[in-house]
Amino acid sequence: MEEVFTGYAARQSVLEASNNPFSKGIAWIEGEYVPLAEARIPLLDQGFMHSDLTYDVPSFWDGRVFPLDDHLTRLEVNCGKLRLKLPLPREEIKQILINMVAESGIRELGVRGSKLEEMVNSLYIFVQPYVWVMEPELQRIGGSAIVAWTNLQCGDLVRGMFEASDQGATYPFLTGGDANLTEGSGFNIVFVKDGGITRKSVIDVARASGIEVRLETIPVELAYNCNEIFMSTTAGGIIPITSLDGRPVNGGQIGPVTKQNTYSMPHYTTETWIVDTKSV
Repeated sequence: MEEVFTGYAARQSVLEASNNPFSKGIAWIEGEYVPLAEARIPLLDQGFMHSDLTYDVPSFWDGRVFPLDDHLTRLEVNCGKLRLKLPLPREEIKQILINMVAESGIRELGVRGSKLEEMVNSLYIFVQPYVWVMEPELQRIGGSAIVAWTNLQCGDLVRGMFEASDQGATYPFLTGGDANLTEGSGFNIVFVKDGGITRKSVIDVARASGIEVRLETIPVELAYNCNEIFMSTTAGGIIPITSLDGRPVNGGQIGPVTKQNTYSMPHYTTETWIVDTKSV
């Protein structure tokens, strides 16, 4: 082992004295090689926004990697499970990786090992034009949903959307692995049962309208026996659901509680902020 440690130390000392801009790490971003510390991805990248991604970690030692083909095969398999498509042929990916090692001069490399105390939190803020969570035409008749994947991490939201699409629905209702519902793919789920609504703005306006509100664990079975279902989200407001797993909700019609325009109206009170925008 001492021979291994000594050889590594010698190679590291050469690397640390190098003026190669890639000697501290190299990345391939949108067809270009850049120093790792300068690598950036778009804010709207689906993997960054929603954990819709996978990865693999081949390791190089003294400029050698084994078995790279097995790592690429595993990457392809994992992409297939998530319905991701590699944007490049595997042989081209292999060549890019080999080129990166050659360009950097790094002989030992991997992607793991960051120390928690060295990590820096970042803040990203962006503004974009409004996008309907549910198009107005569909809101007038109500959308369709299914009970889908267990909600353990953000990637489940994306997989749930795929599952919903496969079954001819639009939105997934996710469970927590205990036969209870947790949330939708970026929205809360609200049920109306026997006149009561089972989140902050929705709860406030419901109570202001004299509608009983209860916060409780929701078993999946209740979803199939409620009077009305709607989703709530900051971006979309109140979003009606009239079909769950192919079964009509409220006879396939938007219910009276869902129809009340009590969520949008508070946006026009004196408590809201009005931003003066520049001319466009």
